[in-house]
Amino acid sequence: MIEQAAQSTVRVWDPFVRLFHWGQVALIGEAWFTEDGPKWLHEDAGYVLAALVGLRLVWGFVGPRRARFANFVRGPGMVLRHVADLARGRERRYLGHNPAGGAMIVALLAAISATILTGWLQTTDMFWGSSAMESIHESAAIFILVLALFHVAGVLLGSLRHRENLVGAMIHGCKRVDGRNAS
Repeated sequence: MIEQAAQSTVRVWDPFVRLFHWGQVALIGEAWFTEDGPKWLHEDAGYVLAALVGLRLVWGFVGPRRARFANFVRGPGMVLRHVADLARGRERRYLGHNPAGGAMIVALLAAISATILTGWLQTTDMFWGSSAMESIHESAAIFILVLALFHVAGVLLGSLRHRENLVGAMIHGCKRVDGRNAS
């Protein structure tokens, strides 16, 4: 029985991807809760996030198959077809990220990067005390939360539709294998 269970799952998410994912969650939470201080905690969260994003970008080209951008970043047409299939209840199950999930990763990385950049720019002589840069920074941070809400909704929907615990998969790294997996 144990042997059969071991054969019915496959490691999908490598340790770095999982640590990156949950590290982002923790650091973005820290940045939100320290928005009004202590300032050093807020800034440190941003610098650690910047390092994580940089590492993830590199990992997206040199990491294991399912961590690579080429494995899950798809064009707008494929993303829209997946969303339309999702609305009809006929979406394919993917072992890795589905096309909408890949688009969400790109959007989150862009929003997080914009928030990091605008936060850092406020520490430079050119933008120190700039209310415009502060507004852009805050807007980008709010956009992260909006995207995160859609991400969580997508994870919950996927978990229900495909009868699998996607949150658990991002903790232990494994998903079940069946004959209908796309990639």
